[in-house]
Amino acid sequence: MSETTDPPQPGTSSFDDHHPPARNLLDDCVHCGFCLPTCPTYVVTGEEMESPRGRIYLMDLAAKGEIPLNDAFGSRIDSCLGCLACTTACPSGVQYDKLIEAVRPQLERNVPRTPTDRFFRAAIFHLFPHPGRLRLAALGGIAYRALGIRALLHRLGVIRRLPARLRALEALLPPVTLRDLLRRTPSHVPAAAAAPAGLRVGLLAGCAQRVFFGDVNAATIRVLAAEGCEVYVPRDGQCCGALSMHAGREDDGLERARRTIDMFERHDLDIVVTNVAGCGSTLKEYGALLADDPDYRERAAAFSARTRDISELLAELPPLATRHPLPLRVAYHDACHLANAQRIRSQPREVLRAIPDLEVADIAEAEICCGSAGIYNLVQPEKAEELGRRKAASLHAARPEVIATANAGCLLQIRRHIGEDVPLVHPVQLVDASIRGVHPFRDSAKRRLPHD
Repeated sequence: MSETTDPPQPGTSSFDDHHPPARNLLDDCVHCGFCLPTCPTYVVTGEEMESPRGRIYLMDLAAKGEIPLNDAFGSRIDSCLGCLACTTACPSGVQYDKLIEAVRPQLERNVPRTPTDRFFRAAIFHLFPHPGRLRLAALGGIAYRALGIRALLHRLGVIRRLPARLRALEALLPPVTLRDLLRRTPSHVPAAAAAPAGLRVGLLAGCAQRVFFGDVNAATIRVLAAEGCEVYVPRDGQCCGALSMHAGREDDGLERARRTIDMFERHDLDIVVTNVAGCGSTLKEYGALLADDPDYRERAAAFSARTRDISELLAELPPLATRHPLPLRVAYHDACHLANAQRIRSQPREVLRAIPDLEVADIAEAEICCGSAGIYNLVQPEKAEELGRRKAASLHAARPEVIATANAGCLLQIRRHIGEDVPLVHPVQLVDASIRGVHPFRDSAKRRLPHD
């Protein structure tokens, strides 16, 4: 294994020549420590090397050739959630996002993983970026619940004896129904109202999003149409590459980015909309990610420039559809890749507060990640579980009637730890419910709200 890697020659970088972390970015860090209280792994472990400045120190040593790229180095980088809370807290403007994005592919290329780790990660990427395969897996999950197998295995204590990663995978099974899996998103929906802008909008349906959260996509389309947008939803089943890029699988991520650009270019669109924070942050980075590709450089930059999160676009558009009152107290959880990567914090709150009678409650430790972070809650289950429980406690303390968050992974992670006590929704579902005047989360009630 890489523990026996020969030490690098003095003065020779341990990183390979393909986009290593830039020296000027490493030198920006003055190790002041403002990042520490915002870093989830440091909050959990209290270890310096589990903090952004600690990881930057390790990157600096590797760049100088003073330490090798080995398991010890890799474990510290792997434990980073990539939540980027440190970038918003740093007074020196350290671009930790660019540093971690440069180092993760270096690990994938240069640090061998154990056979078990390699197999588990390969299984994840053979499943989650493929909606068709996810639907088959979801059918298995439905049978697992419906036939009582899950209840039996829990009662017998079998689940407790599984490895931590398999326990996490089992606990994160989304409560989808056969009806959910059979739902098909329309490929084109005309605007329901005339609008001055008359935008042609493409919606990224997503991978797990279209399988597990088709109701969120449906709500997004209805809201856009109600606000005067013509909506197109490509049916390619194309993953945008976000999971791969966040995990350091650079070649795979870039190829998926190219195919996503090709997919949307078939439509003459004004805006590309996402309703998943992690996907949106990657789409907005396509211009930088493909800057070395002469065939895609300009196309990727133009694509990123016209990408919007749904809450971002709704905050920009003059509201056309009437909002009916929703007398609810909502706890809003900032998805990290929305708040930190895309710097979208005020817009979701503005959009929610535009709903009459809706009370939006912020939560304690809002900057601390819930532990989802792409595939993090599967490959780092212990830390993710502690963060999930911590986030659930903060949400409970806000005494909400409903919890809203704008990322599929966050919805799954929080649902695991919050239980069935409080409904979870995407913010756009509340907007959709307000426009239609229906109850936002009770299946029993496609009933009209009292004002109707």
